[in-house]
Amino acid sequence: MPRLAGGLAGIGGIGETPLLQIPLPPGTPGRLLAKAEMLQPGGSIKDRAAAGCIEHGLESGALRPRQPVVEMTSGNMGAGLAVVCGVLGHPFTAYMSAGNSPRRADMMRALGASVVLVEQVDGLPGRVTGADIAAADERARTDAERGGAWYVDQFNNPGAVAAHELGTAPEIWQQTDGHVDALVACVGSGGTLIGCGRALKARKADVHILAVEPASARILAEGAVADPRHMLQGSGYGVVPPQWDPSVVDGYLSVDDGLAAQTRDWLGRRCGLYVGYTAAANVAAATQWLSEQNAELTVVTFLCDTGLKYLTE
Repeated sequence: MPRLAGGLAGIGGIGETPLLQIPLPPGTPGRLLAKAEMLQPGGSIKDRAAAGCIEHGLESGALRPRQPVVEMTSGNMGAGLAVVCGVLGHPFTAYMSAGNSPRRADMMRALGASVVLVEQVDGLPGRVTGADIAAADERARTDAERGGAWYVDQFNNPGAVAAHELGTAPEIWQQTDGHVDALVACVGSGGTLIGCGRALKARKADVHILAVEPASARILAEGAVADPRHMLQGSGYGVVPPQWDPSVVDGYLSVDDGLAAQTRDWLGRRCGLYVGYTAAANVAAATQWLSEQNAELTVVTFLCDTGLKYLTE
């Protein structure tokens, strides 16, 4: 089976997203570019990780052809896995906290997945905590073992990082002609930031790799969580991701719910980009960092997913 750069990453049209220029506040030097990951077939950047994880499973022999697949998800990884598993003929079941957007469950079902909603432990609708994630993860692992399914385990699956190291980062390098000074990304499983960070630093040692966290859940920057309930679904779980590599990271940024919501509205109404909250947090954090540098730098970030996944009616 071919490697990620030319193999499963192309399933369903996954990968090769455009790099869009985001307007900066008047007087802010430099330029901000964003990968339009909401254009992926599953509606988010997690399509790349889904292809990487499934490819790793098949290549390692851990996943058999057409074997049922199970994963815990906040919704985006589940949609990506639904796309990949549907094309390859693997029955797929997603386990998701009931606090995540119901539109995500709708999309997964529309793509052929079965969806199991797991009751929240201490979170609220729209604000999923680390404990909620742990409950969904435990239920998914238990049911996968009982049913003879393969558990993807995106947080520990090397394919989730490799997808970005071998696919996303080379795209960015090519699209910018190597002119990238910083990369800014929200951290959930950490695959995007670590994979891209490693590959970009291998090409340009002084590129800045900046991690974004919810302001109330800065586990990476501060080692503590003030409030695990926040709006940035799919990030800030309150635990350090298993594949996290701090040696790749040059700095930490944070965005609160208010700024994320404000930036999301601005992106939709002024830029024609209807995206989710982590995408907005990326843009807000990157803009703030650029404004503080006062230099003609090129920053790349990610529009992680479509805002359609957050509709409540």
